[in-house]
Amino acid sequence: MTTTEAPARPPLWRRIVSSTWFHFAAAVVLTGLVLSFVAKPFWVPSSSMAETLEPGDRVLVNRLAYVGSEPATGDVIVFDADSTWSISGTAEENPIRTVLRWIGEVSGFGPTGPHTLIKRVIASSGQTVECCDADGRMLVDGEPLDEPYLGSDYAFEPGTLDCDSEPTSLRCLVAVTVPEDSYVVLGDNRTNSSDSARACRVADADETCWRFATRAGVVGKAVVILWPIGRWSGL
Repeated sequence: MTTTEAPARPPLWRRIVSSTWFHFAAAVVLTGLVLSFVAKPFWVPSSSMAETLEPGDRVLVNRLAYVGSEPATGDVIVFDADSTWSISGTAEENPIRTVLRWIGEVSGFGPTGPHTLIKRVIASSGQTVECCDADGRMLVDGEPLDEPYLGSDYAFEPGTLDCDSEPTSLRCLVAVTVPEDSYVVLGDNRTNSSDSARACRVADADETCWRFATRAGVVGKAVVILWPIGRWSGL
């Protein structure tokens, strides 16, 4: 009588790597690595970057953009603001809000970190920034910036409402030299942006009014609008 031997049982490692749970865990780990080191979505929380970005837009942030390089004037960056920004919402959050933020960090659909902002780089370490020239333009190292992306700006009328009038235009900003490993960042919607210059738009402000994004806080460069589909475009 002929007997049939039972098929050999696969080794343990093969049974593990072929399991559904292993595939799920691997997907979670891979997603975490991509979000931590390569790219991640970001939910735009406010209108401070309008009309370039609108509230609710989801953008893709390239986390490798500044490996071996620095943010440049005109780049739109996502960064973690430090304590000098006095961001509201830094107090301890309830568990539901914490979970929603975690989901937002992973998916881009929902709120992200309470300190995380998106702005445009205007000047970098060692550069001097101020406003304005005779035509009301922002100056970096004495050269006027061309800013076609602006959604709004404060009123400026040469000879009537400018940096020599009384009162001065709110567009006028005291000169400052950007500290090491720091950046002046402004919103494209200048009249509704809590940015580097927010506290400087008052009479008799000095250079201590400025606040900066730091190199250590930069998450990455915003490169494309992912959602909604009708607004898909590069930045």
